[in-house]
Amino acid sequence: MSGHSKWATIKRKKALIDSKRAKAFAKHIKAIEVAARNGGADPAGNPTLYDAITKAKKSSVPSENIERALKRAAGAEGGSANWETIIYEGYGPGGIALMIECLSDNRNRAASDVRVAVTRNGGTMADPGSVAYMFNRRGVVIVKKAQAGKNLREDDLLEAVLDAGAEEVNDLGENFEVVMEPTNLVEVRRALEKSGIEYESADVSFLPSVSISIDGETAKSVFELIDAIEDLDDVQNVYGNFDVSDEVMASLA
Repeated sequence: MSGHSKWATIKRKKALIDSKRAKAFAKHIKAIEVAARNGGADPAGNPTLYDAITKAKKSSVPSENIERALKRAAGAEGGSANWETIIYEGYGPGGIALMIECLSDNRNRAASDVRVAVTRNGGTMADPGSVAYMFNRRGVVIVKKAQAGKNLREDDLLEAVLDAGAEEVNDLGENFEVVMEPTNLVEVRRALEKSGIEYESADVSFLPSVSISIDGETAKSVFELIDAIEDLDDVQNVYGNFDVSDEVMASLA
């Protein structure tokens, strides 16, 4: 089980202070604006935008903020920036590999900020391509086990998503992780909705092909490094190839 998926599950349960919440809102709005600009402002015809809006709403982003982002993308409201997707690679404590995904309107600022956050928190930057080969681009849907007052069984989830292109289902504790080819993400999401199964998030992510097991002390350092990177305004997502046991994860939670 990839550690970053478990870590993401735990972070969703944490209470966010106002500054963190504002940063999270800003990341969601940026993702919505970019998705709308690239694929159109109609969620019905733009699956990436649909998922970005759904994720924002689940994080309690106000509807008026979402509407303003859609208007900026369509050119109906000023203030839109020229966002660019940038991927940085690096290493963290214990030799784990990191993929850092940014949306920025200033490549130089993003590179400088990421480098400072990584090096000040026990990591090192890596040359392009030296880490990327350890990861695969995959569709990932997180599904809550608790569904309408009862627990969802893994067999029922598999039955709902296998014909839609899902390849595996992993148990993350309170949630299931459904993995598929990125091209099948929309069909899997639709299959869940058709079956009345609620999901937490649907994203295209970088999943590691091989993971490194780390102990509690190393995990603590890794999570502090990821927190520092994710706190940057230009950073959207951080992925790592670490694996943490349930016991260690519970002690850190």
